[in-house]
Amino acid sequence: MLLIASIALELAVAVLALLAARTGRPYLYGLAFTFAVYVLYDAGRLLGWNVEKGVLSVLFLLASASALYAVWGLYREES
Repeated sequence: MLLIASIALELAVAVLALLAARTGRPYLYGLAFTFAVYVLYDAGRLLGWNVEKGVLSVLFLLASASALYAVWGLYREES
């Protein structure tokens, strides 16, 4: 039950970040991507997908890099 709630919240964050990115804040696409990866990961756990650990490692590396890009954009916007 908690995993389903987590997926729902991650999906909501991804959608809201996507909508915010479309309003002229393109760095928020990075946040949308990050949470979309989280949704895929948790959905895979919920549904028992057999995914190689190397693929997950690459996805999480990309998600972390895109989150860094998003936060850097937010930081620069406030300065």
